[in-house]
Amino acid sequence: MNDTLTLQGFLGRLNIRQMLAPLLIVLILSMMVLPLPPFVLDVFFTFNIAISVMVLLVAMYTMKPLDFSIFPTVLLVTTLLRLSLNVASTRVVLLHGHNGPDAAGKVIEAFGHFLVGGNYAVGIVVFIILTLINFIVITKGAGRIAEVTARFTLDAMPGKQMAIDADLNAGLIGEDEARKRRANVAQEADFYGSMDGASKFVRGDAVAGILILFINIIGGLIIGILQHDMSAGDAAKTYTLLTIGDGLVAQIPALIISTAAGLVVTRVATGQDIGQQLVAQLFGNPVILAITATILGILGLIPGMPNFVFLMLAAILGFLSWRMMKASAASERSAAATPPQADVALPESVEASWADVAPVDVLGLEVGYRLIPLVDRGQDGELLKRIRGLRKKFAQEIGFLSAPVHIRDNLELRPNAYRLTLKGVSIGNGEAFPGMYLAINPGRVSGQLAGTQTQDPAFGLPAVWIEAGLREQAHVFGYTVVDASTVVATHLNHIILSHAAELLGRQETQALLDHIAADSPKLVEDLVPKQLALSALQRVLQNLLEEGVNIRDMRTIVETLAEHAPRTQDPLVLTAQVRIALGRAIVQQLYPGSEEMQVMALEPGLERMLGQALQGGGGDASGIEPGLADTLMRETATASQRQEDLGLPPVLLVPGNLRWLLSRFLRRVVPTLKVIANAEVPDSRTIKVTTIIGAIK
Repeated sequence: MNDTLTLQGFLGRLNIRQMLAPLLIVLILSMMVLPLPPFVLDVFFTFNIAISVMVLLVAMYTMKPLDFSIFPTVLLVTTLLRLSLNVASTRVVLLHGHNGPDAAGKVIEAFGHFLVGGNYAVGIVVFIILTLINFIVITKGAGRIAEVTARFTLDAMPGKQMAIDADLNAGLIGEDEARKRRANVAQEADFYGSMDGASKFVRGDAVAGILILFINIIGGLIIGILQHDMSAGDAAKTYTLLTIGDGLVAQIPALIISTAAGLVVTRVATGQDIGQQLVAQLFGNPVILAITATILGILGLIPGMPNFVFLMLAAILGFLSWRMMKASAASERSAAATPPQADVALPESVEASWADVAPVDVLGLEVGYRLIPLVDRGQDGELLKRIRGLRKKFAQEIGFLSAPVHIRDNLELRPNAYRLTLKGVSIGNGEAFPGMYLAINPGRVSGQLAGTQTQDPAFGLPAVWIEAGLREQAHVFGYTVVDASTVVATHLNHIILSHAAELLGRQETQALLDHIAADSPKLVEDLVPKQLALSALQRVLQNLLEEGVNIRDMRTIVETLAEHAPRTQDPLVLTAQVRIALGRAIVQQLYPGSEEMQVMALEPGLERMLGQALQGGGGDASGIEPGLADTLMRETATASQRQEDLGLPPVLLVPGNLRWLLSRFLRRVVPTLKVIANAEVPDSRTIKVTTIIGAIK
């Protein structure tokens, strides 16, 4: 009973799909050693032809090569199947070939008699031609393309990875999508590498087919003459026809499989299959069809030419061209016949009203007319999706939902230009070219590209606008390649992050409090407005955002403010206390993990001088002596550059009373500088001072 239950459990765990591939391989290998009757050979030969046709159709209907990623393995299995059938059929031909043309099955007989008319000399020529076409033309070309594509794909991997990282950092894609794209890049390199190796199987199969042909003919002559007392002519005819039929029934599927391999490695991935690409790109221009029809018609009028065939094809192509031109003209007339909407004349007596006062958009994007398709909802504009993704990523990383981006066209801009506005004021502009790609030089490229030289509008890096055909070459050279919508979206993301404090208005602050109150109503109720005004809370949050500190941990921020608000209402003092409470998160953002903090520091004497200047200047930088201020800015800029050259973040560690002063003062010369107070560093962190600013040299 227990044995029965165990067997049932084992059979229940078996997956028939998982067992199919191993059983097929074992069956193919067994055909090499086990004798097969003619009927079984017919079944397997028919199955081989069916598999080759299926592979060809799948190759034609795939949208991109990775949709058929199992193809290299299919090449190996089908090659092994053909060789096994050759061995099995050779055994039957040599053992029973003297019994007649159907001794090795009906399929071999049909290929040996019907396809070559029973003439073994013609059969040998046809077989050799098919084999040479397969070996020299198709397989060799497909293998060379796969080899070159594999090399360029591997060379382009770093650039593609950087492009994925750029999209991820810009908020255009999520972590799951980035992980999926990285896997696709690696899988693409593996695919073309496998195709390069798998093409050798087909070439080897072609060589083996020729050798097997001559071995079978020679072996058949020897066996027929010596063992079955056949005449040399009868033995040559019988065994040669059987061998030719055997070779053709194997080489025709091999030719089909090789053609499928060539189709897979030579196509360019688009949203269309090969049939759609062929019709759209080869027969889509009526002018080309008309010219071709004219040339064929002229050739058809020459005496001695096959006039009927030439004129018939010319008439067909001319008719197709005429139909296409007629359809295009009808479409243009329909568009022209659409009556324009008449302008509605406003009465002259209409008085001005408050409806004429248009509110200023918090965030605005103005585009030239050539960029309208990127933001047109009716045309499924790609930039609209990216902007939605940007706002979502901003809310997740910064901690509040920014105002929506209001998009409008502006005919005053150049056709490919765009402008970013904040509260009606332009804060960024650039150009984007739909259909082209921006290749950004990250500083370590290995070649130059032909195109329009420019700068990345977001970060000012040198870049070049290139045609779509140069995209893979740019990846190989080490450029980061992005499309037009990504350029605008990345620039917008940079602007939003840089002006996060200005995007946090009174309305956003109240919405943020309402969001927290849904989970902790008492916490918010005790703080605003009982202990702290909404405007003061907004100022504290803006102070944090101005220095790149996110406000996701609003619970800690509100609790800290509730603790210190009864003693002071000064936003700067409250900001300092909140920063201390968020110290672990601030340090973690600058120094991920548990690594050592390598920071810059001020010379003690300089600290005292700055403290005295702070007291004498009323709390701002006006009390710093000009010569000292110039030296401080110059040495800080030099030290920060040295930190960045070492791959370290430019961080200055100072006493708490100097932090706000130095942060605002030095940010003008080193925008990337982060100034943190001693009290913000957790006790568990180790500090190493790499540079002392103001030290006597």
